[in-house]
Amino acid sequence: MRNPRDFVKPLALGAPDPLLEIPVKPARMIHFLDASNEKMVSKVPDMVKQTDVLLGNLEDAIPADRKEAAREGLVKVAKETDFGETALWTRVNSLESPWVLDDLTTLVSEIGDKLEVIMVPKVEGPWDIHYVDRLLAQLEAKAGLEQPLLVHAILETSLGVVNLEEIATASPRMQGMSFGPADLAASRRMKTTRVGGGHPGYRVIEDPDPDDSEAPRATAQQDPWHYSIARMVDACTSAGILPFYGPYGDIKDTLGCETQFRAAFLLGCVGAWSLHPAQIEIAKKVFSPEPEEVKFAKKVLEAIPDGRGVHMIDGKMQDDATWKQCKVMVSLAEMLAKKDPELAKAYEL
Repeated sequence: MRNPRDFVKPLALGAPDPLLEIPVKPARMIHFLDASNEKMVSKVPDMVKQTDVLLGNLEDAIPADRKEAAREGLVKVAKETDFGETALWTRVNSLESPWVLDDLTTLVSEIGDKLEVIMVPKVEGPWDIHYVDRLLAQLEAKAGLEQPLLVHAILETSLGVVNLEEIATASPRMQGMSFGPADLAASRRMKTTRVGGGHPGYRVIEDPDPDDSEAPRATAQQDPWHYSIARMVDACTSAGILPFYGPYGDIKDTLGCETQFRAAFLLGCVGAWSLHPAQIEIAKKVFSPEPEEVKFAKKVLEAIPDGRGVHMIDGKMQDDATWKQCKVMVSLAEMLAKKDPELAKAYEL
């Protein structure tokens, strides 16, 4: 058993001390960038202005013959770009791949001072995080970094779901998790080819009419991901790290994307992946609280400064539990308002 005090000690001589608390920054959308694509790279200055997180993707969607170009392109983008308040992340190749070691050694040594988070795909248990944790400490020490890089796990296999809690608490580097519906569906042998969202065959149906067995029966499509996302949110929030929804693959279905993102937001996710510029605005809209809800939450906090007792506000009962909900809402709004002048005006902050 590892001594809990060891969590506050670096895993390599000369590596920076682990963080005792994960920084919470705007991360409504994690926008994916293929740095081997010159057309996409030319748009980076505009992406930086529009996004909370820009992620250099090295794994899925990058063909094998462009892996090195994507890595080299990300290094170039990082060195030449002023990211301002926008965070730079990367998704490295899977741990069993022939590219991941070069991904980590190159990125930490070349742009470790620019990167904030390293996303690790297909994490199945704490052992995956332990490997990355020790390796990053060694690379940070060698590169002379002053701040530790954080790790973000992608939940993409059934074994990963089983080990959620252990993954979330595997290292003080753990920044959060993202939900990966496509790979998880394959791992579970689910009968769907969709990347996120619902499925028309996954439904509930009302009971038959006892007086007319042939009468039409109402049905409703369900969310096949509800259980897994909720489990991920619980594992993350109990460990003090951040849960995210992953990709929504049907780029043209903006309403379906917004609906899936909103369900994840209501369950507790703080952001989602955006694979196309159209999804940036959807994520910004969904993961920013509605101004009217923020104004009401502020009203509750002003009326109950200490959160004690039971109060009636606008005909609704408010107590300690609802006070805490309002505190979450207002704190998020205040954080987003610092980055987004339009939201600051809408929230009257």
